[in-house]
Amino acid sequence: MVRAIPEYSGYEAMWLMAMFDLPVDSSKARRAYTRFRKKLLTEGFAQLQYSVYGRHCASIDLANRVCGVLKKVMPKEGQVRLLMVTERQFGKMQVFEGKKRVETEQPPSQFTLF
Repeated sequence: MVRAIPEYSGYEAMWLMAMFDLPVDSSKARRAYTRFRKKLLTEGFAQLQYSVYGRHCASIDLANRVCGVLKKVMPKEGQVRLLMVTERQFGKMQVFEGKKRVETEQPPSQFTLF
């Protein structure tokens, strides 16, 4: 019996964006900022712009789980925004460096096992 490969939908996979403005005016605030940023990196986020990080998630369930993890380590001061967009929406983003348009980030081609 031959199994059909399910058709990929750009509406199931999500990109989770973390945008933040955190204070760094004291050593305690800088430690909280560093801890949060390191947690983003260990959770698989990549820096898209200054204080804007993104992570590809295979499903909305996974994106919600990652949001839960981040909520536990958010600093008490400052502002953090988490935004979920579909793969299709993310792919329509236009990215410019100066006046030159560059390609939008691509989702990982395969899962990385640790």
